[in-house]
Amino acid sequence: MLYDPKSHKAEEFINHEEVLASLDYAEKNKHNVELIDQIIAKAKLRKGLSHREAAVLLDCDIEEKNQEIYALAEQIKKDFYGNRIVFFAPLYLSNYCVNGCVYCPYHLKNKHIPRKKLSQDEIRREVIALQDMGHKRLAIECGEHPVENPIEYILESIKTIYSIKHKNGAIRRVNVNIAATTVENYRKLKDAGIGTYILFQETYHKESYEILHPSGPKHDYCYHTEAMDRAMEGGIDDVGLGVLFGLERYRYEFSALLMHAEHLEAAFGVGPHTISVPRIRAADDIDPSTFKNGIDDDQFAKIVACIRVAVPYTGMIVSTRESQKTRERVLHLGISQISGASKTSVGGYADNTPEAEESAQFDVNDRRTLDEVARWLMEMGYIPSFCTACYREGRTGDRFMALCKSQQILNCCHPNALMTLKEYLMDYATPETRAIGEKLIAQEIEKVPSEKIREIAKRHLQEIENGQRDFRF
Repeated sequence: MLYDPKSHKAEEFINHEEVLASLDYAEKNKHNVELIDQIIAKAKLRKGLSHREAAVLLDCDIEEKNQEIYALAEQIKKDFYGNRIVFFAPLYLSNYCVNGCVYCPYHLKNKHIPRKKLSQDEIRREVIALQDMGHKRLAIECGEHPVENPIEYILESIKTIYSIKHKNGAIRRVNVNIAATTVENYRKLKDAGIGTYILFQETYHKESYEILHPSGPKHDYCYHTEAMDRAMEGGIDDVGLGVLFGLERYRYEFSALLMHAEHLEAAFGVGPHTISVPRIRAADDIDPSTFKNGIDDDQFAKIVACIRVAVPYTGMIVSTRESQKTRERVLHLGISQISGASKTSVGGYADNTPEAEESAQFDVNDRRTLDEVARWLMEMGYIPSFCTACYREGRTGDRFMALCKSQQILNCCHPNALMTLKEYLMDYATPETRAIGEKLIAQEIEKVPSEKIREIAKRHLQEIENGQRDFRF
């Protein structure tokens, strides 16, 4: 098959021969200083890089050039997203699954993991627990099971989540990470008011994919890989990509991941809203050491930096799979969203017991509270953001990308972030965290370029102090 980024066939837009050719090109040019300088110069234009160009930077092992890449990645993140870090939390609805994925404890053959599916009342308890922490944005997770977890259950759960108002809490954006489905079902998710549809590819290497998914509907590589096309056709214009690093060679995954981003741009005019970079972790019956393609922290950091310079407009996500130390490192290299106080078990927020943890999908490395993570971010000069304004104002898809690419963040997302941080400080923060946050807000509000917007934001901040909520630009 020929490589065609505009094609809607998986094996043409993620073309195996093109990936291999890109890896060969990168290997041959990883010490080509003249070419590397040209690629870095192109990246400085903030228009992105091709997968081949980015592959050269990933392979480059010249320390001086790598430091340039890292510095550029950090600057590009600041240019497009400022110093905001958006918070979210995963919410696991059910771990019933019919697939045989060998890296996930939810696989069908695992007979000893406790199986659980939340009722709507249990979802309410989970959401209230999350609201009481201060969360405003959730990503719902669910195993693939046509009987236990049909689309109707997902839709009912989304409706329940949006309906819950507890004290000053409200979930304002529900992102959805469920199995590949039909255009019709994506339309239903769009109508239900979801934010981003997220689906990790796990691996783009077709042969490895089929071995890692030996049974169940997920075994179909093409159907899974073409899911984002169907989501777009169904009207969902914010989609999130990701691979599970450790399953295949990371250079292969990196190039293919960027090819997927290029395909979405070429075919739909809108690249991925987010890119996630999870690494395989230990779980109920999963031992990461049995997978031979694991990556170390240095390789992980380089991947994050190279994705950032290659796809400057995309949000980049790192979860609590990673330790505080690792998360701090990659925050400086392009990450713009993180989870906080996450539970990967079904019912784990309301039932915070060791028994509840037995249904976890993977081990969490960063176990700090949301307040501790928020304070940590602010102590480093970042703004913890609970903002969902773009989604709720209809700035999704190409409209969000236009805002992001024009680098108008300081006049829109920056004041929105500060106002949602103010809400968090008033409603949920400890006194120590609030003191740090109030000082940060006072400093950061003066950075809003537009005097008109700055004055409106200051007024809203005072109104939040007086008890009002939910202002946005």
